[in-house]
Amino acid sequence: MAALENLSSSLYGRLDDPARDAGYADPPPRKGFFTDTSVCIGCKACEVACKEWNAVPEDGIDLLGMSYDNTGGLGADSWRAVAFIEQSRPVGNQTSPFAGAATGPSSEQLQQDAVAAGFDAFAEAERLGTAVAGGHPLAERAHENRAGGGCGGGCGGGSASAAPASPAPAAEGPGGQFLGMPGMLAPAPLPDRDGRSDVRWLMMSNVCKHCTHAACLDVCPTGALFRTEFGTVVVQEDVCNGCGYCVSACPYGVIDKREVDGRAWKCTLCYDRLGDDQTPACAKACPTESIQYGDLDELRERAERRRQQLHDVGVTEARLYGENPEDGVGGDGAFFLLLDEPEVYGLPPDPVVTTRDLPSMYKHMVAAAGFMVLGAVAAAVGRR
Repeated sequence: MAALENLSSSLYGRLDDPARDAGYADPPPRKGFFTDTSVCIGCKACEVACKEWNAVPEDGIDLLGMSYDNTGGLGADSWRAVAFIEQSRPVGNQTSPFAGAATGPSSEQLQQDAVAAGFDAFAEAERLGTAVAGGHPLAERAHENRAGGGCGGGCGGGSASAAPASPAPAAEGPGGQFLGMPGMLAPAPLPDRDGRSDVRWLMMSNVCKHCTHAACLDVCPTGALFRTEFGTVVVQEDVCNGCGYCVSACPYGVIDKREVDGRAWKCTLCYDRLGDDQTPACAKACPTESIQYGDLDELRERAERRRQQLHDVGVTEARLYGENPEDGVGGDGAFFLLLDEPEVYGLPPDPVVTTRDLPSMYKHMVAAAGFMVLGAVAAAVGRR
């Protein structure tokens, strides 16, 4: 029973040093990622850098038709995936910093002002950019938006009596009528054809969480998955037999089998770079430092300061995800600052390591086997 208790502590609960628990005598500080989604711009530089450094094959040029993101999610050929979440209204609370923007309650007034002024967002978009005949240069339009209150002076803080923009004149050319080019404007505060203007974008670069209690590692029958001295979890592709146990064990649905060879693949947190004291490729390429790499304890402190900073300016939706060593996976080695509920980002709200109940299951199996033996002995004695 003592052995089962020790097994339980290794499979579930708080574990401050998973590398030492894995057998490393004097491991370095645990490394990890802190991803601040509040400054992610969705550029996907992290995806490109990850593929280039780790020689991850392309995962197909698929137009999913559901988002500006066409990666879709994590997989054997996508170790980093930037999610684009368009919200017509935020699922969480609406607080003061969003009050005058696309996500706050006052955006309804912006919409009403725009409609009352006869402002046509699509006509305005058709006039945006110098490639359109009679169009406005982007820089000038941006300056007018800042000076006029966000809608070129036609809504919101601008004058409601401003004349609506007239459509751009059609230009005739040798090839026939010039139809213009699709314009691009932020989805709010300008109303769309359905009268909707309460829209905001949430972006998050998702990755393997390198859990403290990694179920994928615990169920691997060949030892292909192992815990590194940095506390991360890495797949040895030359040892993997493609059984797929790790795929079903991961509570986040991260690890996946590659169709070409049937083996499991996932983020290694650039284990080869860590050995040379280098920053992982994705964090190195991130232009806004949304992805931050370092000692996990220091990252947790930094993340808490950032969360408090956002709360101080009224963004009470900001919350940390995966940083708590008391959670169902013992805390993640890659954790996040989110601006809404985890489910909005496709994350489980309360992840639990799938091997948590193994000790209890083993105890019941031992008890059941004991009763079967006793029953067999009793039956044999009764026949005599």
